[in-house]
Amino acid sequence: MGGIIWLASYPKSGNTWLRAFFHNLLRNPERSYDINRLSDLTVGDSQAHWYREIDPRPSSQYTLAEVQRMRPIVHRRLTTLSPDSILVKTHNALMEDEGHPVVTQEVTAGAIYIIRNPLDVVVSLSHHAGTSIDETIKRLNAEGASSANTDENVYELHGSWTQHVVSWTQTPSPTLHVMRYEDMLEAPLRTFTAAAKFLGLDPPRARIEKAIKLSSFRVLQEQERRHGFRERPPQAKAFFREGKAGQWRKVLTREQAMAVIAAHREQMARFGYVPEGF
Repeated sequence: MGGIIWLASYPKSGNTWLRAFFHNLLRNPERSYDINRLSDLTVGDSQAHWYREIDPRPSSQYTLAEVQRMRPIVHRRLTTLSPDSILVKTHNALMEDEGHPVVTQEVTAGAIYIIRNPLDVVVSLSHHAGTSIDETIKRLNAEGASSANTDENVYELHGSWTQHVVSWTQTPSPTLHVMRYEDMLEAPLRTFTAAAKFLGLDPPRARIEKAIKLSSFRVLQEQERRHGFRERPPQAKAFFREGKAGQWRKVLTREQAMAVIAAHREQMARFGYVPEGF
């Protein structure tokens, strides 16, 4: 039994892309690893089936307090899935809810936190959730924001974008690795190599380059087009939609961009996201 290494991010910030990379790196397939098998090496802490092992009712019927009482039990259960540390995807903020921590520290070995420019997150999340840009901005700006229980997933506590970022990154630690989505695009070899080394891996450069190629956005997009992707919500036309940086410039009005920047300027400046002229 090992501890949990969290793959943590605010929604639509590159978590699934990183999971695909690790599958292609660790399994070293000749063809791109099946995106519908990303639970082979990485599990999600909000997947309802873990909670139904404790309470067999449909998870949409759980109260928030019931979910929070079950979370630490589920997290401990996840550590039994491997004799070594296990990679667990989460969109939860590192906060407390219903009197309980949303992330169980007692079984945590470390975390990789992926951050993305919130101006681009707004655009991507709007398509993903089927909500308007203005509604999505309100969601990013809402302190204590959370998702709802469904029959597939228990609720997640996201907080505002700033709350989420601060909760995971405010305290530097050798057990925390922070990576930017934009660096995954612009400097993939350096960025993905650093993530691998954080996990204690030291694969040859050629193997990392191969894993990057097999998990490129174009490849993932083509897989989804051909075979579908089970993690795509029904309201979204595609999970892997564009995968670009700076798309907000063509979509958001200046007023909408300012609404995001005004709410999150401090953390945006910290990570180099405040655009010139704003």
